[in-house]
Amino acid sequence: MLARTDLRGRTPTTAELRGALPRGGVDVDAVLHHVRPVVDDIRDRGAVAALDYSEKFDGVRPARVRVPQAEIDRALAELDPAVRAALEVAIARTRLVHADQRRTDTVTEVVPGGTVTERWVPVDRVGLYVPGGNAVYPSSVVMNVVPAQAAGVESLVIASPPQKNFDGLPHPTVLAAAALLGVDEVWAVGGAQAVALLSYGGTDVDDAATELAPVDMITGPGNIYVTAAKRLCRAVVGIDAEAGPTEIAILADHTADAVHVAADMISQAEHDVMAASVLVTTSTELADAVDAALAAQLGITKHRERVQTALSGSQSGIVLVDDVKQGLQVVNAYAAEHLEIQTENASEVAAQVRAAGAIFVGPWAPVSLGDYCAGSNHVLPTAGCARHQSGLSVQTFLRGIHVVDYSREALRDVAGHVITLANAEDLPAHGEAVRLRFEALQ
Repeated sequence: MLARTDLRGRTPTTAELRGALPRGGVDVDAVLHHVRPVVDDIRDRGAVAALDYSEKFDGVRPARVRVPQAEIDRALAELDPAVRAALEVAIARTRLVHADQRRTDTVTEVVPGGTVTERWVPVDRVGLYVPGGNAVYPSSVVMNVVPAQAAGVESLVIASPPQKNFDGLPHPTVLAAAALLGVDEVWAVGGAQAVALLSYGGTDVDDAATELAPVDMITGPGNIYVTAAKRLCRAVVGIDAEAGPTEIAILADHTADAVHVAADMISQAEHDVMAASVLVTTSTELADAVDAALAAQLGITKHRERVQTALSGSQSGIVLVDDVKQGLQVVNAYAAEHLEIQTENASEVAAQVRAAGAIFVGPWAPVSLGDYCAGSNHVLPTAGCARHQSGLSVQTFLRGIHVVDYSREALRDVAGHVITLANAEDLPAHGEAVRLRFEALQ
């Protein structure tokens, strides 16, 4: 069923691997010309323009952008108790992990009388985007809000698309998740228009006294139009990343259970027709068994058409390798958003991975666990960006500020070196700024 790439008996370079491996992707540049007028219009007309685009693209026009507190409270009150209990577990575990990520300030005494302090300061206001579309994502509320709160961000706003089936409000499960996390500011706006409104702000449509304050940073995944809007607005606000379609890679040998591997590949393909599911294996027998398991499980998969399209696309496939060592070279070149290790000595193999958004070790740590209740964050780098980028964390929302504090004596001690380096760079005024503190102007 899955296309195969056979690397056995070959020693491809890193560049050749990157070109040979299955890889999806989106061409953000191709939609920029569609998104730019939306961003510009919202910059000029604010909330009215945003709701115009909601009506056009989502088929519903909310009465206002900001969701009334009563609706958030009602969503929590009406939430299925089982869903509430599951969300509470997810929140507790995610808070536990992210609490340990908070950095502390450090003071370095460079010389007597001269210190440099690195002070970690949270971003003041953050917009957290929670997509709609094929699924409902209360888990994305958790994954975005928890690290921001752990970082000490004081002002949070969640933006999520209005839903025709819920009178122009975001999905009630998203609202309930916000309530569980103590977030009381939610905007019923999605897509590129949400990114633009978060970036430029304004006032709400039915009450000029209700400020839609612009944010300093926007995080959270979205479709290609959300990504394009992030790119266009990143000169105004900070962003976490330009997220692409979701992806899973599984490094497996003969010890892996084909049923488990197939289920994990299907679970990722369930997200989107452009989702990528890649198996890297030393075993042709496992590859054949996974193909058979995929065919069997597709028959009982709810979103069969979507999954089948994703698995048959050029972004998905099976890569055959000589051994686990070559498999590691492949997965490090691929740099998957989610990487499962289902081999002998899985922990030892996982320790050799250099590029992945998150690593799931052994048969009892599927990606689905990380999506919800592992405690890890599921907002992760895609499209090979894990080679140079981390997933969402407390650090995303912190800024390191160096505080330089030198005494007169400490500056005098190094003044000559500063002047020398300033002259070497042909920036003599830099040196004068030091010299004139100790010598009269000639």
